[in-house]
Amino acid sequence: MVDCEYRQEADSVGSLRVPKEAYYGVNAKRAYQNFQITGTRLDPLFIDSLVEVKKATALANMQLGELEQKVGEAIVTACDEMLDGQHLDAVIVDPIQGGAGTSSNMNINEILANRAIELLGGEKGQYELVSPTDHVNRGQSTNDVFPTAGKITFLKKATSLLEVLERLEKVFQEKAEKFATIKKMGRTQLSDAVPITVGREFGAYASVTRRNIDRLTHVMKEIEVINLGGTAIGTGISAHPDLSKTVEKYLNLETELDLRIADDLVDGTQNIDSFAMLADCLKTIGISTSKIANDIRLLSSGPRTGFGELIIPAKQNGSSIMPGKINPVIPEVVNQSAFLVAGNSVTVSMAVESGQLELNAFEPVIFYCMIQSFNALEKAFSTFIDNCLIDIQVNEKRCEELLESSTYLTTGLAKTIGYEKAAKIAKQSLADGRSVREIAIEQGISEDLINELAGSII
Repeated sequence: MVDCEYRQEADSVGSLRVPKEAYYGVNAKRAYQNFQITGTRLDPLFIDSLVEVKKATALANMQLGELEQKVGEAIVTACDEMLDGQHLDAVIVDPIQGGAGTSSNMNINEILANRAIELLGGEKGQYELVSPTDHVNRGQSTNDVFPTAGKITFLKKATSLLEVLERLEKVFQEKAEKFATIKKMGRTQLSDAVPITVGREFGAYASVTRRNIDRLTHVMKEIEVINLGGTAIGTGISAHPDLSKTVEKYLNLETELDLRIADDLVDGTQNIDSFAMLADCLKTIGISTSKIANDIRLLSSGPRTGFGELIIPAKQNGSSIMPGKINPVIPEVVNQSAFLVAGNSVTVSMAVESGQLELNAFEPVIFYCMIQSFNALEKAFSTFIDNCLIDIQVNEKRCEELLESSTYLTTGLAKTIGYEKAAKIAKQSLADGRSVREIAIEQGISEDLINELAGSII
């Protein structure tokens, strides 16, 4: 390779060669060299969010007279191209990076500047025409751009997740209605308790899913509050005094969201407790749905030697050594996704706590974990619905068989003959392998009473 294939760029550290045709610049190149952590790139939706912030700010700065019209228009056009899927290969930084997100911010600044330069007739690297810092980053800091873009991303991800949760609630409710009359044995601590219907169990799954929808909807209201215009530490230094209220309008038009500038921009820059709340909310959504997946694994266990009350669709071979074995792979992937999200919540909590003074430097790992959690839940719940829940069936014969062989009738009998006498009947039933009904009739309890109890106990 010869030097004509590169251009020389400089920063506070020194000079560095950058590929001549690259839209990224020296800042992104250094970050690429320094941070090979995950082996991945920024999430596409997060890239879009960063670009939307840049576009809205360019429009606001033009309105306020802070940015020359032709330069601002070139930046806006470059933003539109990126939002259309162009130049994304120039986003080269790793999601986990030191510097509180400066590498990501500058990578986008450099791409937009170099493309704007081309639109104005120049060549990449001619930053006197359009500067990544003085023009694209005008009136901004990583410290307000990066968290704002993160919040926009979470709001978009939440919209997708809420749609899946609505589907999940709907399918649980449909199954609750379909299975409403099917009686089975209820269990506490994995031991026989009292009867319930399969419909009531699925109705409870619908109820907790509705609470999860409400929880996420509530938390997202806090995420709508942004600190754009606060620049470095929330004081707005280097930004036009009216930038915050001006950019709010443009950003909401661009994103179709309901973003609001924080009343206290210093607080909005210092404190990111809303991310801890959101991470815990995602954890709660994950673990509560994982509990449902556990139930379905247990109730479908067998097919000959387990509970066998539910029948879930067979999706793939379960063993490389045991012919014909089928495993509950879809509920299992829901479990594992919940484990991942719970672990990510711990990481986010540690990162939120580790902020110091006027800034939290650890948003890169927070955003990496949160985006991963959103994606994992959305995809896990989608496959749960499509590959398990829609076609789930009840083995009514098995439910009836287990119910009739249980001692559930003694709970109702206890109100008539007392707890101790009812307990003796239960004990004898288990010892002799005979039904409670048979033993109770032998002891003089009327069959009419037993039938009444059997019909009313649920």
